[in-house]
Amino acid sequence: MASHDEAPDLGELFHAAFRGLRRTWAEQLAPWEITPHQWRALMTLLRRRPDAAPCDIRLKDLAERLRIAPRSATEVVDQLEAKGLVCREPDPTDRRATLIVATEAGRQLFADISAGRRDKSNEYFSRLGGEDRAELARILAQLRD
Repeated sequence: MASHDEAPDLGELFHAAFRGLRRTWAEQLAPWEITPHQWRALMTLLRRRPDAAPCDIRLKDLAERLRIAPRSATEVVDQLEAKGLVCREPDPTDRRATLIVATEAGRQLFADISAGRRDKSNEYFSRLGGEDRAELARILAQLRD
């Protein structure tokens, strides 16, 4: 039996594996001239959430979900708006508030990049056999939950 000192550091192994996958994702964003920060914001707007409809979020809520300062969220939204990927609309439930809404171009870009990311993820994990991928998925879902 291996001693505690000989056991693999799971955190380090996980982090190293994730860095490899994240590097491929960052490379994928370059052709669309979108930064990882912009992608995270767009993804937060468009990813289906059980507690809210997609595409309608207040700036302060976006900042909270991204775990960034509202000022930083404003900069990212300004950049996405300049690219035609999001727009600001009045909140129908509070006339003082503004919603950040993905445009059709933003939704299309999200779909295109998401498909490419899935393909890259599948390629990355193809080094594992089917049983290993299923076991990894089971373990990661358990950790997520």
